[in-house]
Amino acid sequence: MIWLALAVTAQATQCPRPGALGTSRILAVDARATPRVGLQSFPETLPLADHEVVLTFDDGPWPSTTSKVLSALARECVRATFFLIGEHVAEHPDIVRQTAAEGHTVATHTWSHPNLMQIKHEDAIQQIDHGISGLETVLHGTATTTPTTPFFRFPGFQSTPATLDLLQSRGIAVFGADLWASDWNRMTPRQELKLITERLDAAGKGIILFHDTQAQTAAMLPAFLRYLRDNGYHIVHVIPAEPAAGGKH
Repeated sequence: MIWLALAVTAQATQCPRPGALGTSRILAVDARATPRVGLQSFPETLPLADHEVVLTFDDGPWPSTTSKVLSALARECVRATFFLIGEHVAEHPDIVRQTAAEGHTVATHTWSHPNLMQIKHEDAIQQIDHGISGLETVLHGTATTTPTTPFFRFPGFQSTPATLDLLQSRGIAVFGADLWASDWNRMTPRQELKLITERLDAAGKGIILFHDTQAQTAAMLPAFLRYLRDNGYHIVHVIPAEPAAGGKH
């Protein structure tokens, strides 16, 4: 079994608002030791305790909705992970910088969100690298293809053995999910809240996938965070593990 490097704090963020959900602990993921997580796609996931959740958001940034998601998370002192599309990063760099400045983990989701199973391998590599370099340029001013945060999520979870091997060889962890809100389907915020809370209560814990580009998700999120607080759930914030002393990242 593959294990993870962990970094745990008693409380990841001291929240100034009494009664807020907060972020309970930080989990540092060693991408080289843990190449793939998420039970919907892979046999292993993050080592979460009962009633622990990791919140993840795909496809942003998007001005009309990501800002609402960030506001909801900030009100509850919750930190999440955002898998960003490179084209959106280039179009909305200020939102990317805001997301990182507010303490969220920011990672990549290709340049333009194609199905990587349906394009040539060299084109898939270009999609991955362009997405990384676009994010690195916005956050750090350098168009490198070595990500500061070595986390990646495939569009639609559509991977190939070759792309999985490539990412593992580069020390980039692939994030699947344990459950999701199916928010790519049209529904009301109330319907989405019912769906995701029922799935979470059945699973008891896990990596949850949302899309911060969806208006229904942005509208639903405050109620979902209250549900987590009122039902004894705890937020875990994932970050990259520090490289070993004397080793390479």
